[in-house]
Amino acid sequence: MNEFSKYVGLDVHKATIAVSIADSAGGEPRFYGEITNTPVAIAKLMAQLAKGGAKLSVCYEAGCCGYVIYRQLTKLGHFCQVIA
Repeated sequence: MNEFSKYVGLDVHKATIAVSIADSAGGEPRFYGEITNTPVAIAKLMAQLAKGGAKLSVCYEAGCCGYVIYRQLTKLGHFCQVIA
């Protein structure tokens, strides 16, 4: 059995974040939408995606935004990887 309910990919830019998700049951990843790159918008997105107790695995590419998002997501209790 898979540990995560949803896989979340973030394409992080200075002002915005593009979000894609895939369900653990399989299927193609799909574009979920775009949010502003702010702590409030990120927290709101994670709350929406984790509704119903979904366990999230989040990843984003290492880049100019550093580890701020990583720290926020792990404080919120989500698994997060910064990938290169």
